[in-house]
Formats: sequence, C-alpha cells, structure tokens
Amino acid sequence: MRHYYIYYRIAPDQAADIAAAIQIIQQQLRERLGINGRLLKKRDEANLWMEIYEDILDSGEFEAALSAAETQSGIAGLLSPGETRHIECFED
Repeated sequence: MRHYYIYYRIAPDQAADIAAAIQIIQQQLRERLGINGRLLKKRDEANLWMEIYEDILDSGEFEAALSAAETQSGIAGLLSPGETRHIECFED
C-alpha cells in the first residue's frame, strides 16, 4: 500500500478559501476513487498544513485524479507566494 502526504504553507488571510479548495479536492477523490483524505495543521505553526491519503492501491490513478481535483479547486493560486504543494509517497 502507498500513503501520500502533501504539505504546504498557507497565507493566513487565505485559510478559509484554501479549506474550501481542500474540501473540493477531497470530495472529488472520495467520489472518483473512494479515498478519504484528512487535513492536519501543524501544532505551533498554524500556517503549515498537511493532507494525508492512505492505502492507495493505484498510484497512477490517484495522482491523475489528484491533479485534476487540484486544478478544478484552484488551490495553487491560494497558497503563500512562492509556495507549492509538496507531495511525498511512502510504502508499507
């Protein structure tokens, strides 16, 4: 199984819009692939957020669906200036 961890820094004034974008992403992944994601915020650093997607069987399918959902949500334009979403994949 593969597990994806996506982390990034947000601009505090964009928190509500970013949270809405993440809801769109996670809803699409749930509807398309049956994958439930989680959103975490770092303790003592509220601007560092992480999404977690676990037990991924098909990485290609997941990554394609994730990319499409990210584009539709517009999340890239909401992050802190110069910030990107960092994607890490771990295996059991």
